[in-house]
Amino acid sequence: MTTTGPILAAQDAEDLEVISARLQDAVAKVGDLKYLPTKRRFVAVFNRFQWENGKPGNLRIRSGLHFDGVLAVKSKNIKMGAPGAVLSLLAIRFTPVGDGASENPAGKVELTFSGGGVMLLEVECLEAALADLTGPWAARGRPSHEEE
Repeated sequence: MTTTGPILAAQDAEDLEVISARLQDAVAKVGDLKYLPTKRRFVAVFNRFQWENGKPGNLRIRSGLHFDGVLAVKSKNIKMGAPGAVLSLLAIRFTPVGDGASENPAGKVELTFSGGGVMLLEVECLEAALADLTGPWAARGRPSHEEE
């Protein structure tokens, strides 16, 4: 994988919040989300909105995300048999197993998509990385969210 910028890594829930913020409103085709059980890896390629750009304008950039130490992947309300279906990512969260008092680093990573779609990754420990793969391009519009 060739990257065009810095790689963001996550090894705890706080680190993952940074990656989640970078990927908010990213879009991907279902076929671009893959679980590789023999490698215990989950990979995804997104077209993410460059929220961190800080400049006026609407830019997207192709980015790769992976999680290592993945033991199982489950999905809900995602048409896994429709590889061309487009998903819009809302957030990524990590929940540790147990009460937090033990030294067990295992947990669950939840990727939440608009429309109620969820992917749940069971992980040995949180080990993730996000890297940009291309240069930015002009987006059709800026994502917006209704006020609650």
